[in-house]
Amino acid sequence: MLQRPEQNEYDPYFSTYIDVVPDGDILPFLQQQWKQVNFLFGKLSEEQGEQSYAPGKWKMKEVLGHISDSERVMSYWMLSVARGDTMKLPGYDQDIFVNNGSFDECTLAELLADLQAVRQATFSLLTTIAEPAWLRVGNVVNKVVTARSLLYIIAGHTEHHLKVAGLKDGIRTSHNG
Repeated sequence: MLQRPEQNEYDPYFSTYIDVVPDGDILPFLQQQWKQVNFLFGKLSEEQGEQSYAPGKWKMKEVLGHISDSERVMSYWMLSVARGDTMKLPGYDQDIFVNNGSFDECTLAELLADLQAVRQATFSLLTTIAEPAWLRVGNVVNKVVTARSLLYIIAGHTEHHLKVAGLKDGIRTSHNG
């Protein structure tokens, strides 16, 4: 069972994500989180998917695409750290990714299928990481992290965007823009 990372395993910057992940085994949480994402985004109409969650913010389809892109990137970081790669791993510009993601050309169902594939790939990766490797340390965006903390960052990042988009609490007002 993977336990919550200690505070010395990650830069305080990542606390925003790690702190929203509940205590306990993270694997069932990740499975339940996928079901929740699928349910919450799955009940949106295509029209709602084209609307932003607040004026000047991303459209709901862009939020979903961003969650997928971020999990892909963060899973690569986790793979690199777990395998002992000591290279400084670069970040990414989330706005460039979203602006060039062509998410408007996809249906919500297609975007959910993509995220499901990404999450399945993350689960597959987890089976190849031996217990001692979870505590390996790497450098991501000039911040020290363990492989274990990156898994919690993945989960917390998704939680963050569900809450910001107003889906987590079941309260969402639609805005065009």
